[in-house]
Amino acid sequence: MHSSAVLLIEFGSIILGLGLLGRFAARFQFSPIPLYLLAGLAFGEGGLLPLGASEEFVAIGAEIGVILLLLMLGLEYTASDLVSNLKAHYPSGLVDFTLNAVPGAAAALLLGWGPVAAVVLAGVTWISSSGVIAKVLGDLGRVGNRETPVILSVLVLEDLAMAVYLPIVTALVAGVGLAAGSVTLAVALGAAGLVLFVALRYGRVLSRFVSSDDPEKLLLVVLGLTILVAGVAQQLQVSAAVGAFLVGIALSGEVAEGAHTLLSPLRDLFAAVFFVFFGLHTDPASIPPVLVPALALAVVTAGTKIATGHWAARRAGISVKGRWRAGGALVARGEFSIVIAGLAVTAGIEPSLGPLATAYVLILVVLGPLTARYTEPLAGRWARLREARRSPVEEPAPEALTETPVGD
Repeated sequence: MHSSAVLLIEFGSIILGLGLLGRFAARFQFSPIPLYLLAGLAFGEGGLLPLGASEEFVAIGAEIGVILLLLMLGLEYTASDLVSNLKAHYPSGLVDFTLNAVPGAAAALLLGWGPVAAVVLAGVTWISSSGVIAKVLGDLGRVGNRETPVILSVLVLEDLAMAVYLPIVTALVAGVGLAAGSVTLAVALGAAGLVLFVALRYGRVLSRFVSSDDPEKLLLVVLGLTILVAGVAQQLQVSAAVGAFLVGIALSGEVAEGAHTLLSPLRDLFAAVFFVFFGLHTDPASIPPVLVPALALAVVTAGTKIATGHWAARRAGISVKGRWRAGGALVARGEFSIVIAGLAVTAGIEPSLGPLATAYVLILVVLGPLTARYTEPLAGRWARLREARRSPVEEPAPEALTETPVGD
């Protein structure tokens, strides 16, 4: 009875604290993700007041948070949207991967962490935060801008790539052999291809089967189906997150809209718990030793994301100002960087990987809204200064010679 009371007190305090942190962040118009991570650091191992009784319950909530994050992401897109984006914008996706995944992999190898950690850190630096970027675009009133579809296309390609990347990481951190890893990847690709085919051909039938006029029944069916598929996917070593993402893609129309509305509060709740859980497993004392590499990596990959957005917008024929706005908007990293790092932390791949990922995300989730707002005006000012330096100083026109009377 006593332990049950302590569990309720601890977990209730966590939820209340997250709510207050979220309100504080909303008041000052920035993402609450860094506050959630800091809260986890404060109450985790080596923190101010380590939790005990509720940690296992928080772990289950964190798993549900990842599943709901990916489900809601899948609900944002239809299968036809994903296919059309892949066909039209895959060069931008390749540039995005090359410019942003390679620095992470190189940093891990330079730090001596090995190839598995390199693959994980590549994903951490590669994937932008869809949630933070969508909020920033709304706050800045840029949803209707010409460069916004370019930004969204890059994010869609990253999200689609997660369906391939996550099974690879899951197999690597699990330590399975090459043959087993190849089977896992084949199963994941086959499942993704099958879901896309079913969604394209029979999406309406599936949505009609799930559909219900009663919000309670719709919520239970969609949530139950998602957790069931996620569990089966995890049993097959594919990744629960990929299973949830595929369920979201398979649902469309009014069902997707209704499920999105019903599940959004649950997503926000359990996603916040997930960030706290990640912070709980990061010792604050382990962050200072990796702060310099995290800062250097943040500076480099902020620049490479700006270059990615600029290149993609230029390819789409967007004006110079729009290119810089697109680049600045893509800088923020957040939820999926933590999801990827969490796989490695849970498997115990590299002790310093979790702290570095935490510091890296904290830096860029704060820097991202600033680059979105100020990259374009700063680039314009820099261009004007360069133009002013290049322009030759005009010499005054020679005055007409006039005869001066000679005195006596």
